Amino acid sequence: MKSNRQYSSLGISESNGILRCVLAPGHRLNLIDAAMHEELEEFFADLVHREDVRVVVLTGAGNVFSSGGDLRSVANDEYHKGLPGGATTRAGLRMIRNLVSVPQPVIAALNGDCCGLAASIALHCDIIVAHERARIGDPHVSVGAVAGDGGAVVWPLQVSLSRAKEYLMLGELIPAREAERIGLINHVYDDATYDAAVEGLATRLASGAMYAIRWTKAAINKVLIERVNMVLDTSLALEGLSFTTQDYKEGMSAFLEKRQPMFKGR
Repeated sequence: MKSNRQYSSLGISESNGILRCVLAPGHRLNLIDAAMHEELEEFFADLVHREDVRVVVLTGAGNVFSSGGDLRSVANDEYHKGLPGGATTRAGLRMIRNLVSVPQPVIAALNGDCCGLAASIALHCDIIVAHERARIGDPHVSVGAVAGDGGAVVWPLQVSLSRAKEYLMLGELIPAREAERIGLINHVYDDATYDAAVEGLATRLASGAMYAIRWTKAAINKVLIERVNMVLDTSLALEGLSFTTQDYKEGMSAFLEKRQPMFKGR
């Protein structure tokens, strides 16, 4: 079954069983606004029905994977007002649950920085390769928000619990080589080898035994799906609750005014 769905925020191309999805072509820093969030939910759900697709490559336009959620639109967007159990929680649950239910192997190709929500998306993919210029991190706390859109689910599975706490509570970006060293991502390549490495990995997966690969993924992902079901609704609800604090309002104001926030713990 082939999908005829048209996307305005995603660049889709296909060849030889490989489907490539480019985040936000033409968008500033490939930011994920509400419209792209909805399209990603639909895109991941559609892949369940795509028997002709053997492997998916998810990447960003230009030299950035994605800087995460579009905070400028978040500031005035009802979609992200964040009442627990509201639209933010439901959309976040759909996004991650649809992604971990994709039957095909999904390669996250980090062509540049990958932050916040984008990092959660990448880390829920199956294999993560990065250009050496890339950095990855979840800086939710830097604007006074809980790292609730998937970080609390997946970081402890990729690195130790104590490392996950450190990275998520500090919100710092990790250079690609360091992320590879600690096991957060799989491989890092330089400018001369990155494109060929991504293509080679996708081709190897696409030419492999499709059902053996899919069912191996399905078995392993039982652990990930269990963690999603255990953690994600709580972490998203707490993220929504953090949106009601004075610290979040200060963090957003500081971000928009390009200054350091002055958090007061309330």
